[in-house]
Amino acid sequence: MSDRDAGGSSDESADGDSAAGPVAADGDPPARRVSDWDADRLADLAAEHGTPLYAQDLDRVRENCERLRDAFPDADVRYAVKAHTGRAVLEAVREAGLDAECASAGEVDRALAAGFGGERLHYTAVNPPARDLDYVVGVAEAEPALTVTVGAVDTLDRLAERGYDGRVCVRVNPGVGAGHHAKVRTGGAAKFGIPYDRAAEAARDAAERFEVVGVHAHAGSGIDPDQLDSHREMVSRMGALARKLAEPDGDAAGDGDAPAPLDLEYVDVGGGFGVPYEEDEPPLDLGAVAAATREAVAPLPAGADLAIEPGRYVVADAGVLLTRVNTVKPTPDERVVGVDAGMTDLLRPAMYDAYHPIRNLGGGRGGDGSDAPSPHEREATPVTVAGPICETGDTLCRDRALADPARGDLLAVGIAGAYGYEMASQYNSRPRPAEVALDDGTATVARRRESLTDVTAAERTEDRSGATAAPETEGER
Repeated sequence: MSDRDAGGSSDESADGDSAAGPVAADGDPPARRVSDWDADRLADLAAEHGTPLYAQDLDRVRENCERLRDAFPDADVRYAVKAHTGRAVLEAVREAGLDAECASAGEVDRALAAGFGGERLHYTAVNPPARDLDYVVGVAEAEPALTVTVGAVDTLDRLAERGYDGRVCVRVNPGVGAGHHAKVRTGGAAKFGIPYDRAAEAARDAAERFEVVGVHAHAGSGIDPDQLDSHREMVSRMGALARKLAEPDGDAAGDGDAPAPLDLEYVDVGGGFGVPYEEDEPPLDLGAVAAATREAVAPLPAGADLAIEPGRYVVADAGVLLTRVNTVKPTPDERVVGVDAGMTDLLRPAMYDAYHPIRNLGGGRGGDGSDAPSPHEREATPVTVAGPICETGDTLCRDRALADPARGDLLAVGIAGAYGYEMASQYNSRPRPAEVALDDGTATVARRRESLTDVTAAERTEDRSGATAAPETEGER
């Protein structure tokens, strides 16, 4: 998508403060906007910890978990760990009562370290590397309540080869996808899940070797209100599949050798609940989505529960990225504002053309060295906010109206708590940013800022004598 402000409204009003977004009838905002963050508090965090800096509000994480549990009171709510894997966030999610859905062995390891037991762990493998399967099968020996979700018959075979015969959920490709970008619409992509028309047979075959406890599908990531019809269609198909599996195989019934019905524990319809990135975008009506989901999947087989896997909804509006302006460059075509955060810190704008709201918090200096006026005293000016990476695509926005930035200003990039730090990289040999966790007003360093030594820590280097030396360990630095 193009940057929305290029020809339309701004995410900030002319005085530099973002307009408040829609709120629920009871006054509780269902989405936290970048304008809702306390500017002085963010400025203090940047002054203490430097920039680029992520801040993640654990109180907001808990609120979002509670909102999900209230909307889906009878469902098993599982947090999609890939949205944000930080220990502080995982512990907050666990304490809020959500389970953990993990897409890799590393995420399983993080969830275990955060205190999730096997009965609350769901490993959803997509073409899992051998070392991942080896690790997860080893974990299952100690945590037999762990569930492995598989999306290919090959994966079932590979599990059996490793001696695994435990809990399995069959991932289905429902043929229906939705999401904020083509790259994240999983429901219709052949990469994900066993084709719908072969899923029942695959599940029955799997039941001869494993304990099949559920079926699973996921439409995509960041589903907005306009795509809910596709989501409901996917949910409806999963309900029909579950009911089919709960009955004897009709094709085999005539020869007196019909497979026994599967005793499913749950039907998992994934997550993908969208959040409003743009300031004037209405939030998802979670209650309506929950009601439509229950209606579409019903009736579930006796003993089977609904399961969902939200990730973005839990953490997106709980996070903000702080970045400092270091260069202001007027050109004949555009005003370029250079900042110290780029695509290595927040990849989504470069990867998906994603929109993130940006607020100028001020604090910079004018061209004469004096303190620049506060943002609300400046004129809203169309600017391109560009990072320090040697790529044309390294921009956080283009032609976006912001309170005219000055060198030294602090910018807050909103709705950055999901897939922000998680997609950060060391491209251009840039250390990854720091992150602080805010808990009841107290800030603690959740992830320290990487150093240049960290960037090369995995390499073996040569000292000046020509001898090969291992990199320093944490304790040696």
